[in-house]
Amino acid sequence: MKLYKVGLIVFFILLIDQMLKVYIKLNMEIGDSIPMIGTWFYLHFVENEGMAWGWTFGGEYGKLFLSIFRLIAITGIAYYLYTLVKNKYPKKLIISMSLILAGAMGNMIDSAFYGLLFSRSDVFDVATFLPADGGYATFLHGKVVDMFYFPIISGIWPDWVPIMGGKYFEFFRPVFNIADASISIGVALLIIFQKHLKPKKELTPVVEDEHDNIP
Repeated sequence: MKLYKVGLIVFFILLIDQMLKVYIKLNMEIGDSIPMIGTWFYLHFVENEGMAWGWTFGGEYGKLFLSIFRLIAITGIAYYLYTLVKNKYPKKLIISMSLILAGAMGNMIDSAFYGLLFSRSDVFDVATFLPADGGYATFLHGKVVDMFYFPIISGIWPDWVPIMGGKYFEFFRPVFNIADASISIGVALLIIFQKHLKPKKELTPVVEDEHDNIP
């Protein structure tokens, strides 16, 4: 697989991810929901303080550590991906790593720059781009924009269910974005095709010994 094709995969995922995030950020208030398909798929605007799928990690210093870790991880993944292409590893592995890289970069852009570029989103106001008073956070302290919400099944656990009996449940509860989905699909492909991800073996030409032709 050619290196420029890897670049195109990463570029288009980043483009779609960022276009949707910017649209959500500039047109929706925190907590706004737009029904897309019945009652089980919404565009639901939330901002993630930490990791993928709405997980959090250690407050302000945890956020800084996570952002720095992402930068290091992105650099490592990009170099690894370059070596995969250079050494002609199978296309499935290269595509999987490209999806993971694109997803990591997509969320890193939010963390690094959104705090500088946008005003704060809340339940009463839509954010603005390049506000006169400056952004809502410093470099590497921005929030990740999430929007895909699939409350496909919800209800109350029966009382006879241990521990969870009588409690509310919902599937699927996490709110996520295209970058999260890209990472998850990339990891899933690695697991599914792990037996087919070895490098292609090139045939070594057989050189006949001149003595073999002596009668």
